[in-house]
Amino acid sequence: MNYENYDPSFPDQPVVDLYLPLWAKLPAFRSKPAFIWATGDSANEGKVSLTLTYAQLNESVQTISSQLLLPLQRGDTVVVLCPPGLQLVEVIFGCQRAGLLSIPIFPPHPSFADENYHHLVRVLSQTKPKAAIAHPGYIASVGEYISSSSNNKNLALMLRNIRWISTDDITAKRADSNVGSLLYAGCEPDEVYLIQYTSGSTGIPKPVLVTAGSAAHNVRTARKAYDLHPNSVIVSWLPQYHDCGLMFLLLTIVSGATCVLTSPNAFLRQPRLWLELITEFKATCTPVPSFTLPLVVKRGGVDKGSSRINLWSMKNLIIINEPIYKKSVEEFVHSFKDFGLNPSSISPSYGLAENCTFVSTAWKNNNNSDNTFQNLPTHKQLLPTARLASSHEEDEDITIVVVNENTHEPVEDGVEGEIWVSSPSNASGYLGHPFLTREIFQARLGNMASKCFVRTGDRGIVKGEERFLFVTGRCSDVIKLANSEEIHPHYIETAAYTACPKYLRGGCLAAFKISRTIALVAEMHRSEKDIRVLRMICEKMKLSVFKEEGLEVGMVFLVKSGDVPKTTSGKIQRWAAKNKLMKGQMSIVMEMGLDNVSATTEASQRKGRGLIGNGEDEEVFVSSVNYQTRPFLLSQL
Repeated sequence: MNYENYDPSFPDQPVVDLYLPLWAKLPAFRSKPAFIWATGDSANEGKVSLTLTYAQLNESVQTISSQLLLPLQRGDTVVVLCPPGLQLVEVIFGCQRAGLLSIPIFPPHPSFADENYHHLVRVLSQTKPKAAIAHPGYIASVGEYISSSSNNKNLALMLRNIRWISTDDITAKRADSNVGSLLYAGCEPDEVYLIQYTSGSTGIPKPVLVTAGSAAHNVRTARKAYDLHPNSVIVSWLPQYHDCGLMFLLLTIVSGATCVLTSPNAFLRQPRLWLELITEFKATCTPVPSFTLPLVVKRGGVDKGSSRINLWSMKNLIIINEPIYKKSVEEFVHSFKDFGLNPSSISPSYGLAENCTFVSTAWKNNNNSDNTFQNLPTHKQLLPTARLASSHEEDEDITIVVVNENTHEPVEDGVEGEIWVSSPSNASGYLGHPFLTREIFQARLGNMASKCFVRTGDRGIVKGEERFLFVTGRCSDVIKLANSEEIHPHYIETAAYTACPKYLRGGCLAAFKISRTIALVAEMHRSEKDIRVLRMICEKMKLSVFKEEGLEVGMVFLVKSGDVPKTTSGKIQRWAAKNKLMKGQMSIVMEMGLDNVSATTEASQRKGRGLIGNGEDEEVFVSSVNYQTRPFLLSQL
């Protein structure tokens, strides 16, 4: 479909919501789908789709905003507890048009059991919302919980003290047909309209204050970087509550595009659904965390479905969640090149909540046939996520520098340091954390005293003539070695996983330091009770890390599936994994301790001479292990 009424020079709007009525008034856009909600049935692969056109969305948003301002006042704070779907999209835009400050979060089960309510408690206590928006059935269940005599009294009091607004009540009435002629009364560019929590990858999630103007700048920058327009079709299964999943809702409206949505759970149950949606809707753009690629290669089931996968339409396969290994991208491209995937669509990207979301991408839109990820340089197996030379030329209001963490001075290209970003997309700060806000959002370079930067907490290095930026890891995750050198834990985790991919869950390993010892926790892919096999897995992991990185892993823990904490976008929470391990809260299947180091070293030397690999040699290798019992290891923690 072509929408010829679109003007590429369409004037930018100060807030995202202002784009919506403009599109809705254009004849070519009134009936054009803005959002499509697709569900997949893993049993018969049948899909059900619901559509929301630009005209319908604009009308619904106006209705919701007018109804919200009956019990609430402009500027009030509301928590949005709607499940993923089109209604969540409507409520998010409705809150902005009403001038409300919204906090969208995934609604925990209203039984509030199994500690699934901690984030809700955090949100209610920190943001002190006037109201909560939820489905009527959810509100009824919350009411039952509040009246129960066996509940958490503090949580019940929090839930009782906020006003509950049913989605049925705010969507039932139609908006006044003349309302479009009234002056816009929604969020102003300098007003905080959204609180989005950080992912929690390096610490307890923090509430980030996002203004309507910074969000608009962020998605306009992303629109330009990815060359999105009304003919673009986006497919996203990312959580719609924050970061990239939320940004693509805004990015869709700014671009006049169509976005096909589904839930993260639907994708995880049936990874093939993602490929099917790209094929069915001829998607041109899709954002995915880096763990998606090996997962789909392994569980995509391209040959099992009734319909053939076709990825020829893809222009931007946006990969987020650094670090991004070139090998995993190569394996994905190799697996799907026969299904029409163009290598030039690979778009390694970088972003964080403190900059709304989007920061940069290494993808470059031009007609050069050599513009593929294979021609991008690498740094220690990683792909770059920005071209600083080109981004500086095209977007003069965005500055990315790599800084010495101690001196706050820029480092030379080729030297690793902390990534700092200065941009109109920068958020305002953390709610209730004035000292941390000054430290993170108001950082200054010694030679640029007038300019404020956001300290990302990410390590990076700039290399090459085009000044490619490589995100190498998290500052707080860096493991300091005895020889004053440092290593990022993802290298240890990757080396360990490649030793036994058959038994371990990819992307579910965590390496960290306990005292002076490197500890490694790895989830098992399936249940395994043979102790000889478990010993072999542990020793192979230690051997692989020693061979690839020259490091001795002092403690290895094999745990059950789901034990390693992760963020909603799939990032490993190493700090949480360490805390969970030290508190004895992991379901440990096998552990090996400190006195196995010498055995690993000896095995490494033998491996180098070709004495160990498989067959009988492997059995000798396994039998040489001196397995430590759990009480001994836990006493060292």
